[in-house]
Amino acid sequence: MLKGKSWKFPDNISTDHIAPGRLFHLRSNLEEFAKHTLEDADPNFASNMKKGDFVVAGNNFGLGSSREHAPQIIKLCGVSAVLAKSFARIFYRNAINIGLLVLECDTDKINAGDELEVDIQKGVVKNLTQNTEITFAPIPEVMVKLLNDGGLIEHIKKNGDFKLV
Repeated sequence: MLKGKSWKFPDNISTDHIAPGRLFHLRSNLEEFAKHTLEDADPNFASNMKKGDFVVAGNNFGLGSSREHAPQIIKLCGVSAVLAKSFARIFYRNAINIGLLVLECDTDKINAGDELEVDIQKGVVKNLTQNTEITFAPIPEVMVKLLNDGGLIEHIKKNGDFKLV
């Protein structure tokens, strides 16, 4: 069970919104880079979000170049999950590979600042502020294993190779 506040973003948030290209000199210092997460979409996000909060967006979250740093710095900020109507394919896979939970669901009725509770097992997002529920498709078991292990690299370290048993 995950619980936190929603940070709402529109459709088409790109990897450049998430991990500004002008700051790519920080990619070898991810802790510092994370201080700038999503600053081009919301300058207050990284400094004001609390560990466990959610990034909530519309369609096509993470479009653009395949910057593996984008999901990494979102995770480093302490975001528990990204909820969006849809994700760019490469961003989605990069997020799973680094152990960041990404959920496709209808985010239209989630507002900025709403308190959310996500039950991964039941496939339900409860909006505690509005007393509503949103369902999402179950996460494939292979992805759950990767997420539980902390991502692909940690999964391989734990299991010796790419075994998903």
